[in-house]
Amino acid sequence: MIVNALDDLPADLEVEVKTKAEEALVAYATQFDPTQLRRLGRRILEVIAPEIAEAEEAKRLAAEEAHARKKTRLSMRRLGDGTTRIAAVVPDACADRLATNLEAFASPRREDGTRTETGDYLPYHRRLGHAFCQLLETLDPARLPIHGGDATTVIVTIDLDQLRTEAGIAQVLGGSPITAAEARRLACTANIIPAVLGGDSEVLDLGRKERLFTAAQRRALLLRSATCEAEGCDIPGTWAEAHHWIAWAQGGATDLDNAALLCSHHHHRAHDPTYLHERLPNGDIRFTRRT
Repeated sequence: MIVNALDDLPADLEVEVKTKAEEALVAYATQFDPTQLRRLGRRILEVIAPEIAEAEEAKRLAAEEAHARKKTRLSMRRLGDGTTRIAAVVPDACADRLATNLEAFASPRREDGTRTETGDYLPYHRRLGHAFCQLLETLDPARLPIHGGDATTVIVTIDLDQLRTEAGIAQVLGGSPITAAEARRLACTANIIPAVLGGDSEVLDLGRKERLFTAAQRRALLLRSATCEAEGCDIPGTWAEAHHWIAWAQGGATDLDNAALLCSHHHHRAHDPTYLHERLPNGDIRFTRRT
């Protein structure tokens, strides 16, 4: 560890400074284990030559950032079972930003899908996986780069008759098939454009604005309920999604009387055909598994 730390010092450093660094690290070796010694080695200039430490640290960080940019990559591979493996190498700062965003969704204090059927919290890596999916769905398309002449958008195509059945199948344009239930859920989100097809693939609806809840409507929903409206759920409404109580495919209007504010977990459940949901007298929404 001492040799590695000395080798990492700037090549143009004066011999006298390197000698002081070696002496200091040898002394530290009598008190600290190798892991601790490695950390001390990275900061040794702050101890023996603080007047040049900041400038040298800045140069080291610049070199690391340049190296990180060269190493940055991401790959996606379909596994053939409905999942895709994503592998990435990104700069530490980018990873820190991603972790902060994901942990806002994955906090164990939240109840929306962070527990197993037995009541135990999901493992951290599984909570992060669910959080990553939720993060992608809540990105503001208006703030994304222009792609093909339009803001980056996901288009889901589905036959109208398929949309109205529980067993229907939709197709993500350029992607994979999804269930009609998932398409109905995505249709509640402004980030997704549902393209409903009739006979001979005629486009019947292409996500007209009135299908989507406006920012003003979302603010009104937050005034009505500061949290997810599912019974017992305390997820903040600012993290929730506007749901059509009567699906727009069934003629449901995009207005407050037909709206429910649901967290991602309960929004999925509202479109899950294995569950029933009802509005209670106090305004909460209760979910029960079909028998």
